[in-house]
Amino acid sequence: MYVKAEPTTDVNRNTEWFTYPGVWTTYMLIVFMSWLLVLSIFGCSPGMAWTIVHFCHFAVTYHFFHWKKGTPFADDQGIYNGLTWWEQIENGKQLTRNRKFLTVVPVVLCEDEANHVTCPGKDVQVADYSSSGEYLQGPK
Repeated sequence: MYVKAEPTTDVNRNTEWFTYPGVWTTYMLIVFMSWLLVLSIFGCSPGMAWTIVHFCHFAVTYHFFHWKKGTPFADDQGIYNGLTWWEQIENGKQLTRNRKFLTVVPVVLCEDEANHVTCPGKDVQVADYSSSGEYLQGPK
């Protein structure tokens, strides 16, 4: 049931926190609590709340994961100044569990958003992510 955590070899303080146990759960709780916050503040539908959370998640992760370069710590002697956070995690190793998790989260948010949003008065449902594998559904 539990996954054996491997000791981190990452000495980059900017990214090593993401290898700690419980980070994925905390990340998902922050996303879910953001959805509840948007629901309670704006009083909108669940689908609109997921849309707002998805857009905010995109804006924040794009800026901090893919745009900003370097680290906020001076003790790394500038060796990460040319790398984004995404390039720094796990020393640039591809297809790791953390990278897969961070790739799946926006996909799940998009799918959940698509399942809650409807287009009233339309004969065509734009995005139907059903288990049958059909992504576009024709006129009913």
